[in-house]
Amino acid sequence: MATTLKGISVDEIERRLDSLETHDQSGQRTSVLTHMAWVPPKWSRAAERVLEGLGARVPSRTLILHPDPGSRGDRLDARIEHELVPGEGHANVCAEVVHLWLRGRTAKVPGSVVVSLLLPGLPAFLRWRGKPPFGKPEFEQLVEVADRLIVDSGEWPGLPGAYGRFADVFDRVVVSDLAWARTLSWRAGLADLWPGIKKAGSLRITGPKAETLLIGGWLRSRLGKAVSLRRTDARSLRRIEVDGEPVHPAHLPAASASDLLSEQLEVYGRDRVYEAAVRAL
Repeated sequence: MATTLKGISVDEIERRLDSLETHDQSGQRTSVLTHMAWVPPKWSRAAERVLEGLGARVPSRTLILHPDPGSRGDRLDARIEHELVPGEGHANVCAEVVHLWLRGRTAKVPGSVVVSLLLPGLPAFLRWRGKPPFGKPEFEQLVEVADRLIVDSGEWPGLPGAYGRFADVFDRVVVSDLAWARTLSWRAGLADLWPGIKKAGSLRITGPKAETLLIGGWLRSRLGKAVSLRRTDARSLRRIEVDGEPVHPAHLPAASASDLLSEQLEVYGRDRVYEAAVRAL
């Protein structure tokens, strides 16, 4: 079921969501978090594919924020989608998706839009598509209301410099980086070389820039010393050599973009190893 609303207030959206819950006669509902996503126009299709892939795996209220600062008017448009999927026992998995178009100056005050739409007493996750505008009000406000921030530094220009600004966020909100998650099998393969890898002096990696930098930062932070890094560009991690010797990645199940996001929506603690890898850059 979907309802499209133009020029609506946050209070009216909240009333509509409450009404859906009141009129739901199909039994116990289950939601475990609020999932917010900041989705500029260039990322809309990718975000839709990931959301479709998530399906009902994560029972949540999802707020998709579509910034439109260039609009002539300052208003809020919305589309409310509501679906109940049978879960275990007598519970139903409730999937509420609210698309919010932040027109004009509304795009600069997203915190005031989402704060009353968060599910009370449950964690709030923020997925930021593209490079965050560090220090800008739209980013700062949403970080303020989020319990966890999920990014994909593989979407960022300006690496490795952008990692320096990102490290400033670590003490304010728990963070996840999907680029880091994609390096897991290779990090496991490198870890299997212990203790011999303590003598490593050089890395050569064939893969994307973000993943390559993060693996390099991780190894430097773990060994506590400089390790030279050379990269050959590729769309995915394909080969790693330590001092000229190839590394074999651990055999782990392949994970889609939806799988990676779903995994991060179940993680709540800080990843100090990731933070150290970023700071080592």
